[in-house]
Amino acid sequence: MNGKVYIHEFIDITKQNRARYMHHMTANWSPIGREQRNQLCYGVWGVVGSTGRWPQVVNIWEEDGFAGLAASFRHEFAGTTLQDPALEKWWAAAADLRSGGVDRLIVPHPDMPTIEEICHRGLRGEVYAHELVEVEAGTARDALAAMVEDAASGRDGHGWRLAGAWATAMRNDDECVLLWAIPDWETWAEVERDEAAGRPRLLRRAAPLVRGRERILLADSALCPFRTGRQPNRDDRVDWVD
Repeated sequence: MNGKVYIHEFIDITKQNRARYMHHMTANWSPIGREQRNQLCYGVWGVVGSTGRWPQVVNIWEEDGFAGLAASFRHEFAGTTLQDPALEKWWAAAADLRSGGVDRLIVPHPDMPTIEEICHRGLRGEVYAHELVEVEAGTARDALAAMVEDAASGRDGHGWRLAGAWATAMRNDDECVLLWAIPDWETWAEVERDEAAGRPRLLRRAAPLVRGRERILLADSALCPFRTGRQPNRDDRVDWVD
């Protein structure tokens, strides 16, 4: 049973800094987060701009439940500057690469694998589909269970594997987040063609519960655990800011 909690981030990138930012987060931040806060990098992806906002990055971080997240927040916000003083130069370097973003806390369906389990299983794709799904207020957890069941029953038929399924916390129990690992671009195109033609192959049984849905595509960063099968470490650093 997955008892973790996740931080989900949409990050807006400045100029042509997407690759630098993704490296800064994986190689330069992730080892610190793991050592100081027991936070793991679930994944860092670049948004395929033709399908969503650009240039943008999606980060997802895995925390030790709400208790672990509380400890992480205390570590970050205890000082008067509302930033960890030890990371002042790190924050300054990151600020040059991004202009802002939007975060949400997301709670996994109990059957979803943790990032360590994902790496052990070798679950990965050539491309990933990310979905924000709006449902009726108060039904997100029930809807998520239906989506997970739908995905499991249809996987052999369309080839998309549900790598992550979460309900968004701190709102009206009305939003789910899905992450699909797709083996190749051709498999994405085949399913998307049928979806666009009104022949749905995804979430067919859960469809009556859905009020709105937005799907974008993601490409994993060089050090994303889905790509490498491991957590980024200090040996991955380049141009590290002390």
